[in-house]
Amino acid sequence: MISALAPGDTGESAVPSSLVARKAVMSDIAPVIELINAYAAKGIMLPRTEFELSENIRDFSVIYSGRTLVGCGALHFYSPTVGEVRSLAVHPEFKSNGIGRLLVEALATEAEQYLLDAIWAFTYVPEFFARLGFSEVERGELPLKAWKDCLRCPKFQCCDEIAVMRVLRPEHWSPGRAGQQAESLVQIEGDTVVLLPVIQPRT
Repeated sequence: MISALAPGDTGESAVPSSLVARKAVMSDIAPVIELINAYAAKGIMLPRTEFELSENIRDFSVIYSGRTLVGCGALHFYSPTVGEVRSLAVHPEFKSNGIGRLLVEALATEAEQYLLDAIWAFTYVPEFFARLGFSEVERGELPLKAWKDCLRCPKFQCCDEIAVMRVLRPEHWSPGRAGQQAESLVQIEGDTVVLLPVIQPRT
């Protein structure tokens, strides 16, 4: 689960000029964890630890209103050409103010700066992402590495999130490029063997 957005968060409200997205720094770890884990407690997002955030803080962008963290999101690279928009969360008191939109656009701009060909996300609110240039895609179009966080999700075997993708450089892109050939993978975690879903190639 990557997004704490809900259907009511998809409005087109103007973002206050005082709100600006910036790259996160180490001092942002505590408030980011607090925001994400508040949604995780409701089963909306995956929980994050201080260790995980310390490892991945360079993926994150944040928005503050004064001293209050009002939104966060991350761009995680999966290959030299594609990345995922994830851990997108907006403070409950600041929803419907365009903060989610501002974060996604900031992450898309960052992806373009790194010359990524496309970015994707898993979401319950595809209409929000559609307004930002994303299209719904089959999960088979995504790299198998995208499943690694899914192993921790309680909905792994009955996932109801929708995959969406935004192509940034159409001249470098062809349908299905991010995906892998159908294969059955086994992930070893300690003494646990997990059979990942088989993803069929598109015809």
